[in-house]
Amino acid sequence: MDIDAFVAAHRASWDRLEQLVRRRRELTGVEVDELVELYQRVATHLSIVRSSTTDALLIGRLSALVARARSAVSGAHAPAWREFTRFFTSSFPAMAYSVGRWWLGATAGFMIVAVAVAWWIVGNPEVQSTIATPEEIKQLVEHDFADYYSEHPALSFAGKVWVNNAFLAIQTVMYALLLGIPIPWVLLQNALNVGVSGGLMIDRGHGDVFFGLITPHGLLELTAIFLAAGAGMRLGWTVIDPGGKSRGQALAEQGRAMMNIALGMIPVLLISGLIEGLVTPSGLPTWARVGIGVLAEAAFLAYVVILGRRALREGETGDIEQAPDMAPATG
Repeated sequence: MDIDAFVAAHRASWDRLEQLVRRRRELTGVEVDELVELYQRVATHLSIVRSSTTDALLIGRLSALVARARSAVSGAHAPAWREFTRFFTSSFPAMAYSVGRWWLGATAGFMIVAVAVAWWIVGNPEVQSTIATPEEIKQLVEHDFADYYSEHPALSFAGKVWVNNAFLAIQTVMYALLLGIPIPWVLLQNALNVGVSGGLMIDRGHGDVFFGLITPHGLLELTAIFLAAGAGMRLGWTVIDPGGKSRGQALAEQGRAMMNIALGMIPVLLISGLIEGLVTPSGLPTWARVGIGVLAEAAFLAYVVILGRRALREGETGDIEQAPDMAPATG
């Protein structure tokens, strides 16, 4: 083998790997993938050089470079504060923004079902009679619906709501392991519940109470559920259409990134739970309670759109840093 020609042909790859190793704590997701690929390639080059020449200087340089690259790929860890910051300013909003079409689809489907059910119930005594007795409906409309938000201490209720909703969101994402098939059923059940309650309240002249109580926390809470549902269905669809990648690689990337959705929903649902426990049953006028809910929803949507779109343009995928799907086998 002509060692000089070999060096000339591959020097650019070695120099690039050297550059990436030096900047390993500042790499984007795309650059991490490049680092892993170059590490594997240069490790192969080292094996070839060892078997073809006794040039100790060249072998030493490549050995040191491969060792440093191996450390960067498998042993380096960013500071916790940097991971925390990256998660909330890049990874989570990027993943949330990237599933926008699935998210909007889940929202549209839910709203169509909920509105249709409510419309069917309003002014239709025969349908109402199949749901509950007149006495039970009266109890729900005049007492139970509103009492639900104030029968427990505010902070205790907020904590309970947060735990329940966080579990629902994470459970929805986990349904992706079943190709997302159960997710539409979960959304359907919740849409039916909202539609039935809304229809009964509106029919009995308590529509203002219904929207005044459900809107403050419901906007953000339902948005979080729709986001989790959309993300879960997208992961399930990856099994059917891996998008030009191997099915295993696509699932590995989407699965790791999907965990960002599950984790990111926890603080979002905490805020929703606090609103439901502290604002919804408060003595504030309806316009103020609804206004707080609208502001929280607008802030979350702006956060996802602005930071998520920017992160995707910068090459963020929502995947974790330094997570090769193939372990280097040479070097």
